[in-house]
Amino acid sequence: MPKQHPSSLHNRALDLLAEGRSVKDVAAELHLSRPTVYRWRQSYAHLTGHQLVGRQALSVELSAARARIAELERELRAHRRLTELLNDVVPPKGGSRPSR
Repeated sequence: MPKQHPSSLHNRALDLLAEGRSVKDVAAELHLSRPTVYRWRQSYAHLTGHQLVGRQALSVELSAARARIAELERELRAHRRLTELLNDVVPPKGGSRPSR
């Protein structure tokens, strides 16, 4: 039966791998076998569908995601404003104009 490690050790290993540390270095620092660290990394990728990448790569992805969210929010505000303006000129079909 495989040795059971505390979840805090497992999480620490994954954090170090996410920082870009090598499996060899993580295993040595945490006094784990390399196959254990490889297995944890593979299990993480299998469960989440994401590979562990360095923090810098994550930071770039996060910045790009935030920029895209801001762009979509601006588009949504513009569409809502346009809808308001159109409703003032042409009432929606199938009913009377909503009272304000």
